[in-house]
Amino acid sequence: MMHATLSIWILSAVICMGRGHHHIGHAEAADPTDQDTAENSVSQLISGNKQFGFRLYKKLAAHADSEGKNIFYSPVSVSLALAALSVGARGETHRQLFSGLGYNNPLLTQTDVDQAFQTILERVNQTLNEDISEGTAVFVDNSFKARPEFLETLRQSYLADGFNVDFTKTKDSVNTINKYVEGKTNGKIDNLVDSMDPSTVMYLISYIYYKGKWATPFSPHLTRADEFMVDENTKVPVQMMNMEEILDTYHDQAINTSVLHLPFNNSYSMLLLLPDDMATLENAICPAHITKWIKWMKPRMHDVYVPKFSIKSSYSLKSVLSDMGMTDMFGDSADLSGISEGQKLAVSEVVHQATLDVDEAGATAAAATGVGITLLSLRFVPVMRFNRPFMVVIIERNTENILFLGKIINPNI
Repeated sequence: MMHATLSIWILSAVICMGRGHHHIGHAEAADPTDQDTAENSVSQLISGNKQFGFRLYKKLAAHADSEGKNIFYSPVSVSLALAALSVGARGETHRQLFSGLGYNNPLLTQTDVDQAFQTILERVNQTLNEDISEGTAVFVDNSFKARPEFLETLRQSYLADGFNVDFTKTKDSVNTINKYVEGKTNGKIDNLVDSMDPSTVMYLISYIYYKGKWATPFSPHLTRADEFMVDENTKVPVQMMNMEEILDTYHDQAINTSVLHLPFNNSYSMLLLLPDDMATLENAICPAHITKWIKWMKPRMHDVYVPKFSIKSSYSLKSVLSDMGMTDMFGDSADLSGISEGQKLAVSEVVHQATLDVDEAGATAAAATGVGITLLSLRFVPVMRFNRPFMVVIIERNTENILFLGKIINPNI
């Protein structure tokens, strides 16, 4: 059976450097009563997102390990795109999406999810002093009749920008989407779409952009050439940053993993996880670990070494999501009648791209924000050296919502 083509591109870009331009959500503030209702579902939604994020990580890790690749992606961005898609899903297709996303609580309805995402997105995008933006966009073919209520829910709850395009003009469509994506990710993803299937009727895009400045920046004067041990037989050159500061750390003896907490100058943080054995950490890690580490971390003087790096990842998630139980949306059984009642739709592909850049503080702040490193008396200062594979998690500390999750096997690829 032939289907019209519905594609989802999930985008995320994060830069752990200096400050840039922030984004203000365009949707109007919700009614206070609606916000109160949504707030009751936010914690359940975030809990589901975290569970989904770690289950997705294990699927990606199983494939990446066979190829020796880094892993980096945004769980919240994938959840956002699939939740937006679920607005138009019905029947078994909707049940699979909700189950796969971890929205298994019978009290968590589609309306609850929509309201919870609206609360989260408005909170993120209306914070003036933080460089973070998150939202969605939908590109609809001129000849395609989408349900008005579907588009309105995307606009109101998912802060979606809406565009009419002519997908038969493939070059123009590619340029339109790429220009939008480049703008939303501050140029980090500038060529998302290479070509366009002229039978496409809709593109649904989710994006997240985060640019953080360290609360305690690294001094560029202390960065030195060093080596990173990819494995027992492979070493690669890196520029290793160094800091001797009082930092929050925790050693999880149960999984033999050291955790370093590097806060940004806002409510977001990066956690770096250095395990004795990566497989042990990957098999065990779950949202409860994040909660435990944040709660029990203690400040202590440490001599820390972290590599500068810049990585980019790209994933086709069709087979991964199918393995996670979200199968119907990709085939003849797809029920996306909430998007349009006039045509039979199926999802052709789900693609995710993410970038991560880590340096001392960013070019605009590095020269002026040196860290004064003082030599202490002759007492032992423990060393944490991230010169072998480690995991990285970027969270919002108050909610423990996971923006980004990954594993650095080789900082140079």
